[in-house]
Amino acid sequence: MDETISLKNNLTIAYQALASMKLDNLTYTHLSARLPGKDSFYIYPFGFLYSEVTPSSLLQVSFSGDVLEGEKEGYNPTGYALHSAIYRNRPDINAIFHLHTTAGVAVSAMECGLLPISQFALHFYNRVSYQDYDSLVLDPHKQEEILKTIMGQDNKTIMLRNHGTVTCGSTIQEAFFYTHHLEEACKVQCLALSSREKLIMPDPIICEKSCTQLLSFEESLGERDWKAISRQFKVKDNSSISYPLKLKAV
Repeated sequence: MDETISLKNNLTIAYQALASMKLDNLTYTHLSARLPGKDSFYIYPFGFLYSEVTPSSLLQVSFSGDVLEGEKEGYNPTGYALHSAIYRNRPDINAIFHLHTTAGVAVSAMECGLLPISQFALHFYNRVSYQDYDSLVLDPHKQEEILKTIMGQDNKTIMLRNHGTVTCGSTIQEAFFYTHHLEEACKVQCLALSSREKLIMPDPIICEKSCTQLLSFEESLGERDWKAISRQFKVKDNSSISYPLKLKAV
């Protein structure tokens, strides 16, 4: 299969899967994937629900914000500013998922940040960047502020304070892997804190050891889960998608 078609199909599956898992937020969040070897990426049109995305509806946008493929009416300056800023400065990142889930936003607003109180959270131990809220990401200054948060680090997860989350990956499957585990970690944290019980946290040495093991458990991070997800969503061609089994949030 052509590399571009495969990329568009996989990005479509990511949109559809997150819609089935109820992790979308009407038309206000966005996923993207960098086009191999080019200074552009694919993203869905502003105004679409995740469940409506098909390979043919995706836009190809240059790092400078020009729509190279698809309907220009779908251009969303806020979304493209965030994605292009990261892609331009992090060549190791090829997929970016930005979400506004209830649990993710709740933890982003906690001064303590993400706590190492679950195995879900240990995937991110000492590997989360935090960016203070500064309205919408529309101007270069705000883009640069976000970049300062992640540049010089290997982090692929950003908590946008009072706003939401950004999970990145060298592949779509890796970004999906981080997105799933971060959402579960945030839900566990919200539930645990609401109990008002004293929380048990593993020793920092154990946390670091666990994180290293969790992120090296498979050679291609997230591949096993992604294959399982992909079996539920079969792309028929470049213009339509069928999904015989609805995923459930866990």
